[in-house]
Amino acid sequence: MFQAYKRYFDFQGRSARPEYWLFALWLAILYLGAMLLDRMIFHSPVGLFYGVVVLANLIPSLAVGFRRLHDTNRSAWWVLISLVPLVGGIVLIVFNCLPGTPGPNRFGSVPGVREHDLQETFA
Repeated sequence: MFQAYKRYFDFQGRSARPEYWLFALWLAILYLGAMLLDRMIFHSPVGLFYGVVVLANLIPSLAVGFRRLHDTNRSAWWVLISLVPLVGGIVLIVFNCLPGTPGPNRFGSVPGVREHDLQETFA
């Protein structure tokens, strides 16, 4: 869930589905909490707290989105399809739900798999 924060400015490589979707769940919880605080304090669902949460998470959410597209062997330029109303968002959701490319692809090795076997390391 917090792997996206550890790789804050890392737009290279790949991210598996669990990393992406757990981060999306975490963001939904943060956004909801910020909206509730704004509603209680400022009587508006979008205000100061929501804006701070959005700005603080803009870079890591873009980075994990890019890496997720890389895992499906697509260029990060596919993010621009979200500019197409309705259809663009649906296309991105479908891409993010698809399994990643098995084995290495042009963006790197499979996320979460160690390069070396542990027995080789300790031999």
